[in-house]
Amino acid sequence: MEAANAEEIKLRHVETDVLIPKMMREKAKERCAEKVVAFSHCCKESGFLMVLKCREENSALKECMTQYYKDPAFYEECKQEYIQEKLQYERTGIPSKNRKQKLPASM
Repeated sequence: MEAANAEEIKLRHVETDVLIPKMMREKAKERCAEKVVAFSHCCKESGFLMVLKCREENSALKECMTQYYKDPAFYEECKQEYIQEKLQYERTGIPSKNRKQKLPASM
């Protein structure tokens, strides 16, 4: 029954254009972790000259991330995961830890 609900769910514009791509960025960053670490390390060592010195690391990181952004199967995987989290929230009322956003402090 849950699989049928996942197919019937209509996603809002903000979900398809903002929230799912945000999830894709987070997952792509995890999958490109070694390139993220290499770029970060280069930036820390180079200081203000990082724009010039870290071009190779930056392009390797961009290439890795773009590979995931352009993959329709990866988008679908993230979309299904988002839908499952949404259904779980609708059932329980408890947001998933990794999707929870901080609210501004009340006055």
